[in-house]
Amino acid sequence: MPARILLVEDTPTQAEIAKAMLREFGHEMRHAETGAQGLAMALEWRPDAILVDLVLPDFSGIELMRRLKSSGLDTACIVLTAHGSVNTAVEAMREGATDFLLKPYAAARLRVTLDNALEKRALRQALDTARTVLGRESFGGFIGASPAMQAVYRTLESVAASRATVFITGESGTGKEVAAETLHQASPRRSRAFIALNCGAIPRDLLESEIFGHVKGAFTGATENRAGAARSADGGTLFLDEIGEMPMEMQVKLLRFVQSGTVTPVGGTRAEPVDVRLVCATNRDILAEVQAGRFREDLYYRLYVVPVALPPLRARGEDVLLIARHLLQLFAREEGKRFARFDAEAAAAIRAYPWPGNVRQLQNVLRNAVVLHDGEVITRAMLPSLLLHGLLPHGAQPPAAAASAERPTPASPIEPLAVSEKRLILAALEHTGQDVPRAAALLEVNPSTIYRKLTAWKKEG
Repeated sequence: MPARILLVEDTPTQAEIAKAMLREFGHEMRHAETGAQGLAMALEWRPDAILVDLVLPDFSGIELMRRLKSSGLDTACIVLTAHGSVNTAVEAMREGATDFLLKPYAAARLRVTLDNALEKRALRQALDTARTVLGRESFGGFIGASPAMQAVYRTLESVAASRATVFITGESGTGKEVAAETLHQASPRRSRAFIALNCGAIPRDLLESEIFGHVKGAFTGATENRAGAARSADGGTLFLDEIGEMPMEMQVKLLRFVQSGTVTPVGGTRAEPVDVRLVCATNRDILAEVQAGRFREDLYYRLYVVPVALPPLRARGEDVLLIARHLLQLFAREEGKRFARFDAEAAAAIRAYPWPGNVRQLQNVLRNAVVLHDGEVITRAMLPSLLLHGLLPHGAQPPAAAASAERPTPASPIEPLAVSEKRLILAALEHTGQDVPRAAALLEVNPSTIYRKLTAWKKEG
């Protein structure tokens, strides 16, 4: 099977002989005469195998292999030497050489050595891929070894190099922005900007400016030109979170952007091309939103190219404990505490609780435990009571005080759920001084939920 072969050889006659052989084998071939040229060419072209002379004008073939190894380049190195000795071969193998050839070598010997090296590399890559995909406990910003997360890892890894739009769905707190960042970091765009925008947290009259930018004087308060998220993400990734919250009039403009690949700032007259990888996310049932007429069908088909569904924490088995242990170490370090592990009862409580707020709720619970307590072990008693309800011994009853606190008194008024929801949200806003993100954190909901409720209540009068 044809492969990309880099020849690093400074002797003209030896180079011409090797090049003729490689062409006869059907391989794609490039030639460098010095170690520096070989290094630069290898890093740019990323060949499948390198034939490297041990003695080069600037530095040795051994040193070239050391530099290739430190760069992380995965390639098969075959050493060419006219100074054959056991010591030279051992040193070459120690530095990562797959094999070595003594000059002069016959075409048949070169073919066998090269075929063996390429086969070993292919087998090693297949084994590494299988081991990584089937057994890894983390990927990018994610932690988890469950089958559900392995499927997410495979999808993100497969689509990373593509330009295709990715549509991430999942409950609030499952890590949709983490998925978008992981996708960006695994892509060829990793060196460029990753810009995240929450469509539900931005007032609708400012959303167009936030995404596409504006020119000075476009509206009251536009005192200078603004690039906007799309142009800031040029060459990189634009993540539009809570895309389901986007107003219908803005969906039309986003569709035009997706179709044309150009941006016209608010108040501007000239469309500017941008190269952006678009990633979207929502915790809504986006197809239901389309059917209800709240989301444009044509935009849905433009964005919903590669779907990635993030599983809720309750569907990830032992992942919850892997994440909890990681968060405990992180928070203990940040707060200057000694916590290092959970006792058996605390671990059981964490494992059994359904976590309706997913990873975000787990973060809040563990941060609370670390801040309010001290010691080396998180015990069951340090966890909020809500985690302990389902973990009492069989037939046991909760303490009288706890039971009376949780059970409504006969005199407690029963009110519609919508009324209770409004009362709790307004109370949280009053408690936080109208700080919506802080109120959302206390209520363990997305800030966009509160913004949406406030807008609806305002319309109701």
